[in-house]
Amino acid sequence: MTEKDKKATPPAPAEPSRAVKASVETDSMIERRNTEPAMPPVRERRKYKVSETPPPPAPPPKLNDYAAIIGQPEIDEIRYIARLLRGKTVKMVNSTAVGGGVAEILNRLIPLMQELEVLTKWEVITGGNDFFEVTKGFHNALHGGDYHPTKEIFDIFLRYNEQNRQRMEFVEDIFVIHDPQPAALIRSKERNRGKWIWRCHIDLSNPHREVWNFLKPFIEQYDATIFSSPAFTRQLSVPQYLFYPSIDPLSEKNKDLDESYIQKVCDDFGIDRSRPVITQISRFDRLKDPVGVIQAYKLAKKYVDCQLVLAGGGASDDPEGAVVLAEVMNEAGDDPDVIILNLPPWSALEINALQRASNIVIQKSLKEGFGLTVTEALWKNKPVIAGAVGGIPTQVVHKLTGVLVHSVEGCAYQIRYLLTHPEFAKQLGRNGHEHSKENFLLTSNVKRWLILYQEMLGLNKPIKVA
Repeated sequence: MTEKDKKATPPAPAEPSRAVKASVETDSMIERRNTEPAMPPVRERRKYKVSETPPPPAPPPKLNDYAAIIGQPEIDEIRYIARLLRGKTVKMVNSTAVGGGVAEILNRLIPLMQELEVLTKWEVITGGNDFFEVTKGFHNALHGGDYHPTKEIFDIFLRYNEQNRQRMEFVEDIFVIHDPQPAALIRSKERNRGKWIWRCHIDLSNPHREVWNFLKPFIEQYDATIFSSPAFTRQLSVPQYLFYPSIDPLSEKNKDLDESYIQKVCDDFGIDRSRPVITQISRFDRLKDPVGVIQAYKLAKKYVDCQLVLAGGGASDDPEGAVVLAEVMNEAGDDPDVIILNLPPWSALEINALQRASNIVIQKSLKEGFGLTVTEALWKNKPVIAGAVGGIPTQVVHKLTGVLVHSVEGCAYQIRYLLTHPEFAKQLGRNGHEHSKENFLLTSNVKRWLILYQEMLGLNKPIKVA
């Protein structure tokens, strides 16, 4: 256990106050790849009942539906702010329509903007496997991972960005480009009158120098940038704004569920609710450290009985998921109390039920952008154990809304502590719910976007009084 984790024994809770090595395969690397195993052999494990077909889409949210959560005055304020933006057009661009926090946010944000008559369109860039291998490498490198870019790698990135730029039309008033993958679309700026915003969801506090130096000239052509934490930013010549990511409390993943449905999901997945359940919900990515979670569980289980649920899937722009899933299964071995669920993208209700059935939710990331699975758990009144990285400390105020850890041993210690101190765990959950309500809900995000749009379009100038 590290010294930081030894100091983490919680006192009585207070009331809330307000590298992985990236690898990109290019033609010059195929020969070496053919001499290396693609992934470790996978242990056979029990098969669970997983829905193979997506359910009908849930109806889009309506602004008035949130009045019971945030109050009618907040709803009225949002409508008042939006009045100057009626008829304005916005284009959002990212790299995947399913999987990952950005797609989830946009799926819920855009219908509310449409209701407010801020006409918002969402487009997804396309690319081959070589492009998404490159962008995954960039992602890891920008988080500080080891990386060895070549001219060929940069050329792949530019070629696909140019193909998407030629395919898309840029006629809106505002363009919001999410993350590095489509960043070079900014080369269309000179052709239109709109304002361009780069929304960065990842931690740039310690980026790979060569990759960042390649991207920075594109980023500094934008009219504004948005980061999820002050610690994530870089020195730039353009204005920077702070936006916390958000969850939708009425989405399939976060809405209240009947107890009978929660029990059915647990039965389908072989979870015994008479025994403690600890859960990590994340795509199978080394930066989420699912292998480290299993190791922490094994240490904790020497002292307390518990089951571990690792539930996740993959994003369409993440090619490493299958390899990491194989590593996770091998680490779990034959332990029947480790339940590994590779869920399809339409499993929001099942994820909701798993979080609600859990005694503890873990997010033991090694690197993180913001980590909205933490806020999802806080919203559900769950005690959270999380890695002290990225945007997680913004959500988990140590020993107030959850506990932060720095090692496998520290995570194991906190699992043991919370399971043997249930009243403290419940207080963390209550504090976390209030913290998420105050800071990380979709309605707050809507308000921030509206105010920024006004700023960008020069619509919020003070009225002169005669």
